[in-house]
Amino acid sequence: MSGGGATWIASLVRRFPELLEELTPGTGHALRERRGSAPTGGTVAPVRIYVSDAIRDITDGVVELEEAVRERLGLRPVVAAPVPVRLRRLAGLLEHIGHDADLAAHVEAETRRMARRCARVLGDPEQLVRVAGRCPACDSVSLRAFPERATVMCVNPACRHTLEDGETAS
Repeated sequence: MSGGGATWIASLVRRFPELLEELTPGTGHALRERRGSAPTGGTVAPVRIYVSDAIRDITDGVVELEEAVRERLGLRPVVAAPVPVRLRRLAGLLEHIGHDADLAAHVEAETRRMARRCARVLGDPEQLVRVAGRCPACDSVSLRAFPERATVMCVNPACRHTLEDGETAS
């Protein structure tokens, strides 16, 4: 399996606890400070539903993904555990997952989706880096690298070509 699944799982293991912290009264200051909002003056901020929804979505996604992976690999179900524990168990199965291309692609896509949602809720914008050269599909100078996705893509709205492994800009 490519390193993509491992990268996204590691991101979720590291960042998911930050989401939980955002719901704990009195500890969610990091998010407000990053976004530049005014301090609350010692008051307890209301629960932000979008944070709660993201936690639920990611939790459900990780549980379903682990169950699906174990079923596809013919492994017995395991006991319920917190999200970081489930993610570490999935990371431990990456070598086996890599032998099934469809499963590997699914795991990478789902963990990427969940990691992006986590990052967005925590206020992290997706990084974008200009790439020298022209798009091989439309010849525009609109190539950008998305390091978190490990992707180079043309951001020309009429094109949106994604460079494949080994493909280079003209």
